[in-house]
Amino acid sequence: MERGSARRFAGFHEYKKRRFGKRRDPAEGQEIDNSHRRHLIKSKECSQWVETCSDTRGGFSENFRADFRKSGRFGKQSVLSVRCSGEGQLILIPPYYSKVGIGMPFFEREGIRFAYDEFGPAGAPVVVFSHGFLMDGDMFQSNIAELANEFRCVVWDQRGFGATGATTRAFSYWDSAQDLIALLDHLEVASASLVGMSQGGFISMRAALLEPDRFRAIALISTRSDVDSEAVQQSFEELKAEWARNGAKNVAQNLSSFLFGPEYAASVWIQKWMNAGSDHFEHPVNALVSRDDITPRLGEITHTSIVFHGRDDAAISPDCAEALAARLPNCKDLILVDRAGHTPNLTHAEIVNPPLRDFLLRYAR
Repeated sequence: MERGSARRFAGFHEYKKRRFGKRRDPAEGQEIDNSHRRHLIKSKECSQWVETCSDTRGGFSENFRADFRKSGRFGKQSVLSVRCSGEGQLILIPPYYSKVGIGMPFFEREGIRFAYDEFGPAGAPVVVFSHGFLMDGDMFQSNIAELANEFRCVVWDQRGFGATGATTRAFSYWDSAQDLIALLDHLEVASASLVGMSQGGFISMRAALLEPDRFRAIALISTRSDVDSEAVQQSFEELKAEWARNGAKNVAQNLSSFLFGPEYAASVWIQKWMNAGSDHFEHPVNALVSRDDITPRLGEITHTSIVFHGRDDAAISPDCAEALAARLPNCKDLILVDRAGHTPNLTHAEIVNPPLRDFLLRYAR
């Protein structure tokens, strides 16, 4: 079997056979397997709902997803995306992240096991999502929900984060860019587009410099090409020391406001930080504060690009986004999101998703 193919959509029935094997059909509204993040659901209402929502590019509207959650018919499950076999069966893609990586595939590089996952049709254009510092691939849930009908969306957890877990060795973002390329090699993907948020943007730009012919289009969110000020670097050194002493308990709330802004309900992320070990962030912080300035090389990134940034970003100034967009030779647009902080794709997905989708539909194919 082609490597990784068991994770891809290649027609509902083939996917069901490979992913679940032969299983007894559940009672109406009952999940087949609670241990996995993809759940097969059976419902008499499926056909009616599909007809009602048939104008949503093969997916389901946000109102439908909200009604689906509210109904309680299938439990209190956040719905990322829904697909239907046309025979009264739905496949749900809820938030994929699991603290221990249950059901997630891995690839290895330099002795490190990297967690990743895929959503979308097997033959669709590939888009790789790279998360920000202190985050994991789960931060792209709402974006993948919008894109998974038309793109093969690949998310991964970088060194030190998510289900990949703590790293015991020093690394740079050039190493992380090689990790991203190794993921594509593992999946046997010759060409892909990139979506990188903050740290994920640092990595995506370096990957594009390492193998420029490998990538089609690049979307950069809340990122920069230069280095942080000495004051910002010192604040991260202090964070590293505090985390090593006490874990996240004394810094989680401030980090939440710093990354998401005051209006976003960040309890899920706070809990993730609280669960992370005190040894998780020495090397990731070192990579962050010691990264090199690639501004002189931006002219080499000739890929079609787009830049998103929150107007209220306290971590990276919107001025950095303006400078980045001005220096990228083929940047099509700079989108500044009102009232958004450092994570606009997460906190303001309803604003980011339409132009992101339009950009990828036009340039990632």
